[in-house]
Amino acid sequence: MNIIMALFPLVFLIGMGYVFKQTGFLQEAFWANSEKLNYYILFPALLFSNLSSVKLDLGSVVMLYIALGILIILISLLLWGLKFYFHIPVLRFGVYIQSQIRFNTYIGLSLMSLMFGTTGMQLFSMIIAVAIPLVNIISVCSFTQSAQGQLRFTLMSIVKNPLITACLFGIIFNCSGLLMPEGISQLLKLLASSSLPLGLISVGAALQFSQLKPDFGRVMLNSVSRLLGVPILAYFVAQSFSLAPLHIAILVVFFALPTASASYILTRFFNGDSQLMAAIISLQTLLFALTFPLLMGLLF
Repeated sequence: MNIIMALFPLVFLIGMGYVFKQTGFLQEAFWANSEKLNYYILFPALLFSNLSSVKLDLGSVVMLYIALGILIILISLLLWGLKFYFHIPVLRFGVYIQSQIRFNTYIGLSLMSLMFGTTGMQLFSMIIAVAIPLVNIISVCSFTQSAQGQLRFTLMSIVKNPLITACLFGIIFNCSGLLMPEGISQLLKLLASSSLPLGLISVGAALQFSQLKPDFGRVMLNSVSRLLGVPILAYFVAQSFSLAPLHIAILVVFFALPTASASYILTRFFNGDSQLMAAIISLQTLLFALTFPLLMGLLF
């Protein structure tokens, strides 16, 4: 599928959410409630549905997992090195870590569906089943200067994360060999079909372009690094592992995604630089519509 055409419905829905929020078309209470519904019910239903029905062949994706883990850890270590070299404050460093390793799952799954169909969505679901716990642990660690209380908070946040739970139960059900009753299967599909459009509209509503002015140069450098530098690095690492063409494409798309809107929530929880985080989320999401077609044309 043409990349521009694949991006069009995503950009339209994100833009719709932004317009709805700015014009007050929907009341403020709607956004918090819709995000809660999607985070705890609709999106977990989508992940469970994908992972419970995929034909699990871990042997075929083990190298993909290794490449994924190496890239996330390599990027994190590089940023930690820059932190000590430039004496970056912890409350800003946590923002920089999240901006480079966290990913927008709504945009990712929507793209996988449009570009690679059901196979792409299922492979992406298998990737995020591993990536979500890993990037959450690293993100929490980046905001903390001591180990006291860190491990307990990190473990509890992972255990209580409905996306991780949905992935885990989806894989367990898949491995059990049980058959999903048709009524439940159809219910899950109906719930799942609502998740991505609502998620993309919520992404648009969360954009805050007013935060860009104070740190525009720094935010632009950060965004270009994430949206072009990181996926190009992922491409060459994937090539060195001799991954299958589809796996290479999916890994590159994964690392080409803008950072997650939820990064703002974690930043505020740790009293980090939430204005900088909001600016980065907004600019990365906006630039993604430009950098992604460029990246795909350059690499594929």
